[in-house]
Amino acid sequence: MAIVQTKEYSPLTEQTAIELAYQLELFPKEAELTAEEIGDGNLNYVFRIQANNGKKIIVKQALPYAKVVGESWPLTLHRATIEANALIKHGEFVPHLVPKVYHTDSVLAVTVMEDLSHLTISREGLINGESYPRLSEDIGQYLAHTLFHTSDYALHPFEKKKLVHSFHNPELCKITEDLVFTDPFFNSDTNDFEDTLQPLVEALWEDNELKLETAKLKKSFLTETEALVHGDLHTGSIFASDTTTKVIDPEFAYYGPIGFDIGQFIANLTFQAIVREEGNKQVIYDHIQNTWTTFESHFSDLWQTHSIDSYANVEGYLKFVLEKSFQDAVGFAGCELIRRTIGLAHVKDLDLISNDEKRIEAKKKTIQTGRKWIIERSSIQTIDQLINVLIESN
Repeated sequence: MAIVQTKEYSPLTEQTAIELAYQLELFPKEAELTAEEIGDGNLNYVFRIQANNGKKIIVKQALPYAKVVGESWPLTLHRATIEANALIKHGEFVPHLVPKVYHTDSVLAVTVMEDLSHLTISREGLINGESYPRLSEDIGQYLAHTLFHTSDYALHPFEKKKLVHSFHNPELCKITEDLVFTDPFFNSDTNDFEDTLQPLVEALWEDNELKLETAKLKKSFLTETEALVHGDLHTGSIFASDTTTKVIDPEFAYYGPIGFDIGQFIANLTFQAIVREEGNKQVIYDHIQNTWTTFESHFSDLWQTHSIDSYANVEGYLKFVLEKSFQDAVGFAGCELIRRTIGLAHVKDLDLISNDEKRIEAKKKTIQTGRKWIIERSSIQTIDQLINVLIESN
């Protein structure tokens, strides 16, 4: 992997992004290049560079602050290295499900990668009624392979601990710790919700049972280094079509509990299950079910064929690992539902509902579902039970 060294960091412009593309020799010298800043995320610049022959690349640059807030919220540039390394590591196991990385530059905090403009961000497509028949199959496979192959079940302890160190990501983990596991459950300045939701939100803040269970989930997030997780696996971090799925943006990657990525993805499907009209919900329920069953099947196969754990063949151990991962995922999904409704970073699935009454009703259902999943996760033992709880809440 080529590393391009520069003297000092400076934010790219469309013109300097083009100059970087020429410098990297990713296009012929005679090619005419154009650049477009296409990033709509919270943390980064994203440029699409295109040659007159149609070839395209993406140049992504981390900013030294949170774009969504401004320079008052500084962020480490090292997250760009974390993201590139996570894409490369995950690409070792599921190359067809992540973009190709062409170059990285740790000084510029830049990752140059495959352009995926022929695909659609899955959140946008789902909001517009797309079904993406391969989405849950591909993500279930992505989860099984990336989580298993980076865990103690597949790695020598020395290699695993080396990876834990290299994916040390405290600044971005702190964002998750605050925005997912803490702020929404307290009267924090970062929270953002409609006045109509105030009584329901205040009830959450006074709900000791909910806080206790959320504290347990936060402890798991803080202390369990089970596998290399994406860290922000929502439908806005996935490009898709009817035939292709690509996972992007793992800048929150770190070593954490296996259930975290699973729960985040299930939660972000759940927004669609809540907001869709009754006749269009089943495809989302099917995706939620298929995500887990595909993960469970692939993870079990990998366990049987590749596990180096001394206890791998002990009857009941795989079952224990899967049950723990599932119940963790249910709880983490509940936290994601609540934080995306009343916390700092919302989702378009809910916020784009133009009818005030319908939007508030959808948000109430989301909060209530999230609370139920957090508190009752130990008694929700199968994916069918999880979906039944969701249907009952709707």
